[in-house]
Amino acid sequence: MTKLSVGVLGATGIVGQRLVSMLADHPWFNLQLVTASEKSVGKKYGEAVNWVIEKPLPSKYYDMVVEPTNVDKILEYGVDIVFSALPSSIAPSIEVELARKGVVVVSNASPMRMDEDIPLLNPEVNADHVELVEVQRSKRGWSGFIVKVPNCTTAILTLPLKPLMDEYGVGKVIVSTMQSLSGAGLRGVPSMLILDNIIPFIEGEEWKVENESRKILGRLINHRVKYADIGVTASCHRVMVLEGHLESVFVELHRMPSSLKEVSRVLSTFKTNKIKNLNLPSAPSKPIIVRTEKDRPQPRLDRMEGNGMSVVVGRIRADNVVNGVKFIVLGHNTIRGAAGTAVLIAELLVAKKLV
Repeated sequence: MTKLSVGVLGATGIVGQRLVSMLADHPWFNLQLVTASEKSVGKKYGEAVNWVIEKPLPSKYYDMVVEPTNVDKILEYGVDIVFSALPSSIAPSIEVELARKGVVVVSNASPMRMDEDIPLLNPEVNADHVELVEVQRSKRGWSGFIVKVPNCTTAILTLPLKPLMDEYGVGKVIVSTMQSLSGAGLRGVPSMLILDNIIPFIEGEEWKVENESRKILGRLINHRVKYADIGVTASCHRVMVLEGHLESVFVELHRMPSSLKEVSRVLSTFKTNKIKNLNLPSAPSKPIIVRTEKDRPQPRLDRMEGNGMSVVVGRIRADNVVNGVKFIVLGHNTIRGAAGTAVLIAELLVAKKLV
């Protein structure tokens, strides 16, 4: 197939770097445009970016000129898709104008995630919600459209919740998170605040987890999402780990499993029929990996499973207080929780012939 032309908006941040790295050898996409803030505009990308991820900066992008995050400039490049890693303060105006003028926007920014005509996609969980694209276009009169990537913690949590909900039915979900520093961005948490410390509050995070999860796990009925009839309550905390969000999850089940081995099987064999026949390049062969060791998963050891696109579940136990199960789930927050899911969404859009 002829590669589609794509751009990355906000390319010098952590999520932007992940996107650039993942697009370097992508079989379907050709990165043609990178944008950043004014201080980087006009510079070579390799000089403007403070590259912090483990893979080296792809050499073919070193000399790419950083453009301003300006709608007219972006349109000059004629890209088919833009991946937005823009700050929430400027994302809405830029993304809406691009969609209005015919560009497909796959966005990591939180504004508009809960709009009823904006798909909030975790592809293995709710790929069918992509149908909202046509609702959005019709309602807003746009020739392009916007699709949103979930909050990083939500993306990780909803993967194991989906097969449990399908198999047993889910009532209440209680989740306590230990979230890595990269989730706050390059300059998000000063070292003097996090060294020898845990920060028991992340602005806006708990609301996102509690509400986005219900939308993602909801059903599409008459071109609208009926939110999942579950209760989700979250407590979110920043810990001194570089990458990888660890979540302690307690799930009330409507029907009790016959054994914990059965729960492990339900999780580890989860291969949603929503995307399994589409051969999407970034989709992991096993979205959920179950570890049986008593002390796994751990961020340093397990965050790169499935090239960072799988989540890892461990310590599966019965819980008689919530009448269900409890477990630990780990996911790579800047890959599965951000850039990787964005690329996977774009692949889904191509496979569904929406681009």
